[in-house]
Amino acid sequence: MAFELPPLPYAKDAFGDLISAETFDYHHGKHHNAYVVKANELIAADPALQGKSLTDLIKQTATAGPKGLFNQVGQIWNHSFYWLGLSPEKQEPTGELLNLINEGFGSVDALLEKLKAEAVGHFASGWAALNLKDGKLEVTSYHDADTPIAHDATPLFILDVWEHAYYVDYRNARPNYADAILKNAVNWEFVAQNLDGKGAERANQPG
Repeated sequence: MAFELPPLPYAKDAFGDLISAETFDYHHGKHHNAYVVKANELIAADPALQGKSLTDLIKQTATAGPKGLFNQVGQIWNHSFYWLGLSPEKQEPTGELLNLINEGFGSVDALLEKLKAEAVGHFASGWAALNLKDGKLEVTSYHDADTPIAHDATPLFILDVWEHAYYVDYRNARPNYADAILKNAVNWEFVAQNLDGKGAERANQPG
């Protein structure tokens, strides 16, 4: 079964000026879709790759290749997880998640500054991420199509820092994009759900 472009969990105009409908047209409708189309082409050409889930292919190709397929399936998962981690309505972390944030960073604001610094300081294209490791929160980043799934991390949230994520709305100002999204558009309910260790499955697709 071929992979499919997952629908957005909100309307394209739901975020107003934070993320424009035009950005979603290009980012979701063209960039994300292009990864899906290319992955399906590569899989169709190799029977040994067929019938595997997205996460299985990521883990297999991260070490054994082919690198071209890893880039496509990694980007499919990253983008799918990214969309789920956004909310058009501003939220605040609560409960166990808030306790972990306070224990690890002192405050929500301190965590957001750490995530912003990771996103802004990441050289070239990639992803800033919040993971759970050994019962504690960890901020890190991944280059290009790399993904927490390839490193057996427990993903909670991921922020796209490829230029196509922000260039329409923020031009080259990645700091403004990171600041706007992190302070206003994080789906903290989704982040909290991922504490159960099933975050990888929520952006997965069967093969």
